[in-house]
Amino acid sequence: MTQGLPLAHVYNLARLGNAGDVVTFAADDTERAAIARWAGILSLARLDTKVEIRKLGPVRFGLDFTLSAEVTQACVVTLEPVAARVEHRFHRELLFVGPSRHKQAPESAPDVVLDSLEEEGPEEISSLHYDLAAPVLEEFALALDPYPRCPGVAFEPPPEAVVAPESPFAVLKSLK
Repeated sequence: MTQGLPLAHVYNLARLGNAGDVVTFAADDTERAAIARWAGILSLARLDTKVEIRKLGPVRFGLDFTLSAEVTQACVVTLEPVAARVEHRFHRELLFVGPSRHKQAPESAPDVVLDSLEEEGPEEISSLHYDLAAPVLEEFALALDPYPRCPGVAFEPPPEAVVAPESPFAVLKSLK
């Protein structure tokens, strides 16, 4: 487990050939239980990952992830279990900036843009041993429904009479 995460799958990018590679991995029972606790869900029945890795340059890599999971979350209204399926695809680009055995001309770095609508540049990494599970867990947590509900359940506020708070000036008015 890397950086306190409940799942790790380290890949050595230094061994990646020009043809690229496809890596698949799945969380076992113990890892799925730890991921469920980490993500704050009731249970995780399955978490499968496929990663297509390719070289984009001598120190630049493209990773296309596909994650598939079966989760059970608590309904935000009734707290009953809600089963869901998560299918999520995402892409990461990595730029190795660590020390190298072969001195190469540095790739031109993209200009820093402070516009939130612009896409982020590649993730800079200092080691060619990259944990493929870290972005999977990050995207998995983001892909979960933040407000899971049982089918047909809607939140209804309690039927209480809405009492407007008394204005502080109302007290002054009564002193006249």
